[in-house]
Amino acid sequence: MKYISIITFMFFSSLSLSAQELHVFFEKADGFFKTNVADGKVAYSKINSNKASLDEILKLAETISVSKNDAKDYQAFWINAYNLSVIKGVIDNYPTKSPLDHAGFFDKTMYHLGGKKITLNDIEHKLLRAQFNDARFHFVLVCGAIGCPPLINKAYLPNTLNAQMDEQTKKALNGSFLQVNTKKKRVKVSQIMEWYKKDFTMNGKTEIDFINIYRTEKIPDNFKLSYFPYNWNVNKQ
Repeated sequence: MKYISIITFMFFSSLSLSAQELHVFFEKADGFFKTNVADGKVAYSKINSNKASLDEILKLAETISVSKNDAKDYQAFWINAYNLSVIKGVIDNYPTKSPLDHAGFFDKTMYHLGGKKITLNDIEHKLLRAQFNDARFHFVLVCGAIGCPPLINKAYLPNTLNAQMDEQTKKALNGSFLQVNTKKKRVKVSQIMEWYKKDFTMNGKTEIDFINIYRTEKIPDNFKLSYFPYNWNVNKQ
């Protein structure tokens, strides 16, 4: 009985420590984004002159354990870890005009996060998109380019995650992700919706159906939809 009690104590102590580390990660990430992000743009020059804060957060993220069964903790951790790692990737190649100027930026460069050695594409496609059918990921994972949705100047947090994802999706689909020509009955959308069309057309929906869930001024079903090119220039201040 005494042996079982010790094991139980150790188990719950481990859970408590893990929860505390996750809380600290969110807190530090929130402070970092507030300090270095404004109007969707990142102060790469400022970060490059003092990398300690970013390195500290990513070092903390190396051993944090999150389970997809705790979906909000899991999603919030990996969204923040992705966005921070993209910034790290830009800083490691600073100065740069575009993430695409560096071979393997998304699919070869490895990061130590959450007890794993993974790439940015691993986070997006294996840990998030493959686990949860939610097209809103495309509006919160920011790839370091102007064509991406704007990066918010705060961390994504478990208790506000759903509202934050909704807000960013609404901002994009009521803003720069769409170009509407009412006279010609046409709508051009970000190339993201072409690359990941299946994410936006789940359950028999059309892309316009998805857009209208979040858009204030609805797009008529008879509008012709096309895509405009992605802007891969870095999202610097």
